[in-house]
Amino acid sequence: MLNFDVLTPAAALRIAAVTPFTSIDFPGKLSAVVFLRGCPWRCSYCHNRWMRSRRSEEGDPTWASVETLLKKRKGLLDGIVFSGGEPCMDPALPAAVRLVKDEGYAVGLHTSGAYPRHLKDCISLVDWVGLDVKGNPEDPQAFDAVAGINGAHKAFLESFEIIRRAGVKYEARTTAHPGFLGEDDLITIARWLKERGADTYALQIYRKAPGMENALDPVPETWPSAATIEKLRTIIPNFVLRRE
Repeated sequence: MLNFDVLTPAAALRIAAVTPFTSIDFPGKLSAVVFLRGCPWRCSYCHNRWMRSRRSEEGDPTWASVETLLKKRKGLLDGIVFSGGEPCMDPALPAAVRLVKDEGYAVGLHTSGAYPRHLKDCISLVDWVGLDVKGNPEDPQAFDAVAGINGAHKAFLESFEIIRRAGVKYEARTTAHPGFLGEDDLITIARWLKERGADTYALQIYRKAPGMENALDPVPETWPSAATIEKLRTIIPNFVLRRE
């Protein structure tokens, strides 16, 4: 059982991979990304299925290697992003975030909102959040179907409110495929976010990851329609369409 009530040391962090440099994972900042193992959800389009297990593998990066990177890249990088998997699944995340902040870096967090209570333990230290919106928040059953687990919708709503109340900057983003989201759903998601104060929304069109088995069919370049894209742009001030 995960225990965020007791501060687990950063050395216990279960790291799957590290990207030492990126300009796209933390808006406006040059950063490194630390991918953590473990995710309770089973999204059909997941690009990082190999990170779902919490079990460490031989050759996984260690926290010591991350600390070395922090010291070497000081002055060159602006921030560190914790991603996954689902980073809030790791009880060592709060300690790791604190150490990163102590080194003078900004902290970004990619999350689906699967662990609201754990997110609450970290949110005051986080500078920016990339929040996955798996499906239509007004359709709990469909939302849970996309996430592949019952209760995903409830967890997401709780996490969204934690992020909103904290006042932290965030980007809401949806990975979309016509097989599980209609264009009406996309518009509903954007309106739902807008009504709750969101000003940034990214629509990430599904693409098959290299070596991915049982992949969904490719998404046509004409989906979603130009009319839907224009509608999304009118709803959310900072709308972004990503096809790659």
